Amino acid sequence: MRYSSDFERQINGYGLTTAHILYRIPDFESVLQTYIWQDYDLAPEFPEMQKFLDFWQANLDGPLHSVRYTHHHLIGPNEWRRVDGEFRLN
Repeated sequence: MRYSSDFERQINGYGLTTAHILYRIPDFESVLQTYIWQDYDLAPEFPEMQKFLDFWQANLDGPLHSVRYTHHHLIGPNEWRRVDGEFRLN
């Protein structure tokens, strides 16, 4: 049985990271726009979010103002176990 890559990543320690990004609109530098980014990532280095922010700075025109983020482990290795058994009702 093959599990999804997201499930495998969670078992390997990845957690759900959500970033709230504020950036300036290129033609109107005084106006801030918001963008929400979400992916599975490893704390505390956050390599996936760092790749995304590096891509943003290299390829997009809107300069970053600030980034707030939160991270939560949904499943950990100690929360997953195989259980063999059967419950019969009537």
